[in-house]
Amino acid sequence: QVQLVESGGGLVQAGGSRRLSCKASGGTFSTYCMGWFRQAPGQDREFVAGITRNGVGTYYADSVRGRFTISRDNANNTVRLQMNSLKVEDTAVYYCAATSVGWSKRRIDYGFWGQGTQVTVSS
Repeated sequence: QVQLVESGGGLVQAGGSRRLSCKASGGTFSTYCMGWFRQAPGQDREFVAGITRNGVGTYYADSVRGRFTISRDNANNTVRLQMNSLKVEDTAVYYCAATSVGWSKRRIDYGFWGQGTQVTVSS
């Protein structure tokens, strides 16, 4: 019932920054907890960051904590991922996802997914 479209991916030098955006439509955005996942070539899709319905609670994978920041703007149906101090190992397709169950880091709990946006970090 909700459609998600990511944008903002691209090529960035190691140590640089990039901001991803996810725009939702077709649902009541504020009722969903949101998450960002990523999938590198040959790897499983992994949890990156999550945020509660009101945006107060945020959760991060150990690999990105202190470097990435997730936020949401319910008035504009948007969730963002600010990525700083990027590393080559951050290279992946990044996916926005929504869950009506409640916040989770498990892929199975997210019922709605965007198409993904490629982030490539070059050394």
